[in-house]
Amino acid sequence: MIDIRPRAELGSAQHGWLDTRHHFSFAEYHDPARMHWGHLRVWNDDSIAPHSGFPSHPHRDMEIITYVRKGAITHEDSLGNRGRTVAGDVQVMSAGTGITHSEYNLEDETTEIFQIWIYPDQSGSPPAWGTRPFPAGERAGSFVTLASGMAEDGDALSIRADARLVAATLSAGQVAEYQIGPDRKVYMVPASGRIEVGERIAAAGDGVAVQDEKRLSIKALEDSEIVLIDVR
Repeated sequence: MIDIRPRAELGSAQHGWLDTRHHFSFAEYHDPARMHWGHLRVWNDDSIAPHSGFPSHPHRDMEIITYVRKGAITHEDSLGNRGRTVAGDVQVMSAGTGITHSEYNLEDETTEIFQIWIYPDQSGSPPAWGTRPFPAGERAGSFVTLASGMAEDGDALSIRADARLVAATLSAGQVAEYQIGPDRKVYMVPASGRIEVGERIAAAGDGVAVQDEKRLSIKALEDSEIVLIDVR
């Protein structure tokens, strides 16, 4: 099953400094049919105005991945971590027993991010944070694993969940394939461009929910950047 969830039909909120779309129920947006996708709990599409952002706030027992699509995000947390993650790169935060953090756009342009939350396999672990650059050339024409809690993905940023985040940049006409294991689900969003998957068309910002499929073949109808989460 491949279900396209158009960006225009997602939950949304406008806070002046923040324009956000919610693929799943979040904050004041509630849809009982879209509470999660397997262990994937949140996928927010955020546009953050220059010199603004999320002030310090707490989390616990959640794996939080930030994929930067445009601009940069600056992170600071109660563990003493501070870092700047730029477009195309990823940061991960394991909230564990509790962490307080802020995420600010200190740039002179709008920052666009995907913020993704995944339920951890176990609760009560120590909190942690990490970031890593992934040059776009490394994922040109095929999917590359950026963050994962699966043993076979040892080179990726580590998360504490049986899940992985992969991304691909495809030129118009290129095709990328992704194998899906038994009893797993995939949720995919084109960060840019337009793609065809299973004879369905998805444009930038649309959600693509996939289950009961063994293999995906994704064709770029125009130059595209694709982000995909694989979960139980």
